[in-house]
Amino acid sequence: MASPRRSDDVTVPVPPLAMAAPCAEMEPAAPPASAPAAPAAAPGSAGLVCAQGRNLRAVLCQRCGSRVLLPGAATFARRELLLPAMRKKAAAAAAGGGGDVLREHWLVRDMFSFENVGFTRDVGNVKFLVCADCEAGPIGWHCLDDKDSFYVALERVAHE
Repeated sequence: MASPRRSDDVTVPVPPLAMAAPCAEMEPAAPPASAPAAPAAAPGSAGLVCAQGRNLRAVLCQRCGSRVLLPGAATFARRELLLPAMRKKAAAAAAGGGGDVLREHWLVRDMFSFENVGFTRDVGNVKFLVCADCEAGPIGWHCLDDKDSFYVALERVAHE
């Protein structure tokens, strides 16, 4: 039997057109993505990608070493995404905005494939991925328009 809802539990719908722009802003030079075949591994990803384009090694948090993905859980993808810089909150506030355009990512199609990841609150139509143990990040990006695409930047994680 369902418990009654309290009157202060209210969900306010957000118009879908108001949320579409932030995802496009996060992709500075990337054309609209269709599901491309696994791209050839770049020099920076050598030894990390198998012949099928999947991760050969476990993906770990750079700061605390917590396991984010098991081997074989993600596919290598090239897509230009703008992620906020990885700084402590005080340093980020002093430096203002800014971020990094990252091009090599692990693409995860199911959020339950992650071993250990946290999601930020919505920033427009985007959620950023962070380490669930130490909250380092953002290590990746998820646009709410595409429920099946979670990107983890290779430069923001370690591998074992």
